[in-house]
Amino acid sequence: MQLSAEDLHVALGRRAVLSGVSLALGSGELVGLIGPNGAGKTTLLRALAGLLTPDRGDVLLDDTPLAGIPAGVRARRIAFLAQSAPVHWGLPVAEMVALGRLPWRAPFAGPSARDAEAIARAMAAADVTAFAGRRADTLSGGERMRALLARALAVEAPLLLADEPVAALDPFHQLQIMELLAATARAGTGVAVVLHDLALAARSCDRLVLLAHGAVLAEGPPAEVLTDPLLAEAYRVAVLRGAHHGTPFLLPWQRLAAPDPMPMETRP
Repeated sequence: MQLSAEDLHVALGRRAVLSGVSLALGSGELVGLIGPNGAGKTTLLRALAGLLTPDRGDVLLDDTPLAGIPAGVRARRIAFLAQSAPVHWGLPVAEMVALGRLPWRAPFAGPSARDAEAIARAMAAADVTAFAGRRADTLSGGERMRALLARALAVEAPLLLADEPVAALDPFHQLQIMELLAATARAGTGVAVVLHDLALAARSCDRLVLLAHGAVLAEGPPAEVLTDPLLAEAYRVAVLRGAHHGTPFLLPWQRLAAPDPMPMETRP
């Protein structure tokens, strides 16, 4: 299954957020969406999920326009984890995770044995089984994100879109969730994840899409995208590099000065 964006343009008010963005997400790959704040990553993910209608361009699911696919079918095909999603209800965590199975259930029907198995698998994978009976609104920020990820995993959709799933997590759970997403991709799911941690992006993702100023600045394997010139252009940072047991890593180390403005007489 493939989810693709073709020449997406999105404006919020007078500000262009996405300008001509195209990409594809296929089965069995983990794609990282990276870029500075305001680059359009969340907007792109929401457009791919069908939660936002682009001003121009198309989002296609296996060559079918996403807008023409019934909402129930989309919900079974694409699982979505929002950034910093709030929890305002006092449901037990297990019942909140069970909401991920709603697209598969007939109206007014209770959960099936298959639903129960999917819920248990998702909770174990996200390491929230111990929270099953706790009220969701009593969880810490990191615990809540893991529970919400479990809800998205419980859908068992062929495509998973996750917006900054490790932002509120401690290092142990950051590594655990990225390993989980990589394993989910290896099992055949197409996974797109918004990340700010460049080291995790380099280590975990099959392919990176670097956004800057609402456009794709670079796309490809991590080694081809996380170059010094591209990182300087997108983030205005210099990085330190190294390797551990043959695996390269990088660490943002120094802010770079803003480029000098173009002299008035040379501007077009």
